[in-house]
Amino acid sequence: MLEKLFKLKEHGTNVRTEVIAGLTTFLTMAYIIFVNPSMLAATEMDQGAVFVATCLAAAIGCFIMGLYANYPIAQAPGMGLNAFFTYGVVLGMGHTWQVALGAVFLSGVIFILLSLFKVREWIINSIPQTLRVGIAAGIGLFLGFIALKNAGIVVDNPATLVSLGSENPHQMILAALGFFLIIGLEYRKIKGGVLISILAITVLSIILGYTQYGGIVSMPPNPAPTFMQLDIMGALDVTMISVIFAFLFVDLFDTAGTLTAVAQRGNLLDEKGRLPNLKKALMADSSATIAGSLLGTSSTTSYIESGAGVEAGGRTGLTAVVVGILFILALLFSPLAGMIPAYATAGALFYVCTLMLSGLINVDWTDLTEAAPAAIVAILMPLSFSIADGIALGFISYAVIKLLAGRYKEVPLSVWVLAAVFVLKFAFF
Repeated sequence: MLEKLFKLKEHGTNVRTEVIAGLTTFLTMAYIIFVNPSMLAATEMDQGAVFVATCLAAAIGCFIMGLYANYPIAQAPGMGLNAFFTYGVVLGMGHTWQVALGAVFLSGVIFILLSLFKVREWIINSIPQTLRVGIAAGIGLFLGFIALKNAGIVVDNPATLVSLGSENPHQMILAALGFFLIIGLEYRKIKGGVLISILAITVLSIILGYTQYGGIVSMPPNPAPTFMQLDIMGALDVTMISVIFAFLFVDLFDTAGTLTAVAQRGNLLDEKGRLPNLKKALMADSSATIAGSLLGTSSTTSYIESGAGVEAGGRTGLTAVVVGILFILALLFSPLAGMIPAYATAGALFYVCTLMLSGLINVDWTDLTEAAPAAIVAILMPLSFSIADGIALGFISYAVIKLLAGRYKEVPLSVWVLAAVFVLKFAFF
């Protein structure tokens, strides 16, 4: 049955290799089980229900990717997208989390339509690399800023806006220790370094008396507080246009980049360097996003950590299915998730920030018309505390700078259209 479903021999693999690859991928991305509920709980969503939604959305995404697209690529609620959901849409713009879930649902529906009508290729290919790199770096800095804030390392200051914190030194020390531990483990290529760090800091926090022990295993929490609680009509408000676009674009670029990178690492591309069944892979991603919004979590996306499983030999969808099964089993560890303090996950956020900044090397810093828009997106996203505003300002600045430089012919039609839409949004909404 497995041979028929996944064509193991054709891909030069076997069940044992795929299972090991799935376990490897799960260990590298399991931190999302603890990080996502903690982050979304800041919107007053029920943390236990979000924990269930996180595990189920990840499992659904993995099953669809594995069984439908037959790719060894795992999915889960995305880092950056969850931060935008919490700190941008709900806490920043003042929308309810139900409306934010509605926006996630609509972005998933649009994602499916773009894939069906082949508009997706036009969008991906026409958005300049500078903006894509700038957006990724900006999200990284946004996550880094949130990490420093959660750890109490950076606090508000009426004179300078922000300054170095000093009220909770134990949080700062443990958060920094967690980050250093991740770097050391990842450098030594120890699988699950991020997960190990989060658990180690939590255990140390319990031993030192900063966190109360609440158990390890229990039956899953009640998902009802977030299940089917999305407000789609509220998300159709005109002021939500940029929010839906932000969810859509970040998910679209993140997924396309992850699929290509992981497929290239596993020699899954065809002779023309293209990914076979890309449409199915994107459909899996968008379907999982819709399922996640119904369950009660932010956008689900493909994880670059899938590359760890590919390096371990994963070549088919069986790898993704194994990851999905492990996410289902993780539902039994809700007490552990409830004990994880915010400063224990701060190191993981800052680690993701470090990884996402690496893309800036691809910006042509000798060309000011390319460098300036990338810098604007990367800097203004964390400082405006809004991924949506950062993306909007990036598109506007790219179009204006190219126009003033006399190089307006280099600006794709899609950028002109989106820049105009964002200008109208700032002007009237």
